[in-house]
Amino acid sequence: MRCKMLTAAAVVLVMLTAGCSTFEKIVYRPDINQGNYLTAADVGKIHKGMTQQQVAYTLGTPMLQDPFGTQTWYYVFRQQPGHEKITQQTLTLTFDSAGVLTDIQNKPALTGK
Repeated sequence: MRCKMLTAAAVVLVMLTAGCSTFEKIVYRPDINQGNYLTAADVGKIHKGMTQQQVAYTLGTPMLQDPFGTQTWYYVFRQQPGHEKITQQTLTLTFDSAGVLTDIQNKPALTGK
């Protein structure tokens, strides 16, 4: 009878501590990177007045293009390090009807890494 009580107590103790954050750090979680990886140097190479072809040559093809035909390109990079918070950087480029770059939005701003 005493053995059954000790076994039940051990099972309950293991179940209660299984959700603790100290055990979460032991489990390996790989870094997950998705999207267009851009550095501050890459973004520094583009400027207003460039054509779509020049931008694509410099940065590569965008992850998303506006489906409604407004000539907007989105370069999105999402990074999820193992046990840390997810970060996302978005570079939005807007072109006019002639395909010339007119606006650059970099949120949050890329820093030199």
